[in-house]
Amino acid sequence: MYVNIESIKKMDYYGQEAYKTLRTNVQFLGKDTKVVAFTSCMPNEGKSSVTFNLAYSMAEAGKKVLFIDADLRKSVLIGRYKISDGGKGLSHFLSGISPIDEVLANTNVPNLSMIVSGPVPPNPSELLQTELFKSFISATRQLYDYVFIDTPPLGSVIDCAVVARYCDGIILIIEANKNSYKFVQKVKEQIDMTDCKLLGAVINKVNIAEKKGYYGKYYGKYYGKYYGKYYRDEEKEEADKNLLNR
Repeated sequence: MYVNIESIKKMDYYGQEAYKTLRTNVQFLGKDTKVVAFTSCMPNEGKSSVTFNLAYSMAEAGKKVLFIDADLRKSVLIGRYKISDGGKGLSHFLSGISPIDEVLANTNVPNLSMIVSGPVPPNPSELLQTELFKSFISATRQLYDYVFIDTPPLGSVIDCAVVARYCDGIILIIEANKNSYKFVQKVKEQIDMTDCKLLGAVINKVNIAEKKGYYGKYYGKYYGKYYGKYYRDEEKEEADKNLLNR
């Protein structure tokens, strides 16, 4: 199966650097961290975008990546990225309707394969608990450098905790200034109960304009002070030499 991903937006400098940093951090987790689940506290925090963009970034870096859309309740990827021929997906496979070769798709992005979610089933959590899904994830470890699984928000439904049993770790996506500290801690406690390691959190939808002003002011002050002193010392040394040569 082959799908064409038409709508991949070019990110600005700050977006590109953020994903390069995230990509590097995931790579530094070591070769034993291959299958990673992504979740959030609530819907609309950018979880699916972060997961897909990280998979895309990894593929660009030459890693063989499988992206699995396991948000069987409310997937947004087919519409957001205008994925053509995305009719058969994970729910078809887990229900026994379609074999894996009709669901697993290569894409027009080199090194990136994907499985879309498929139509919404009446029993999402039960499908994700099947031995079929467990054995499939186990098999992907031999075929891909990374397997990224997009799951529903853990603050809303339990699906991520089910998928986590087959994963090496979880990354939590948190929208800046949206959730209370107490609520995020409750979601973290749910992750802790899965016995799957929380690899870290990604703070998403940060106001770059505010941060850019802060860092510009900070580094401008720091480097201005440092290099200003450096060049003043050089000028003083040059003046002393001229004085001695008179």
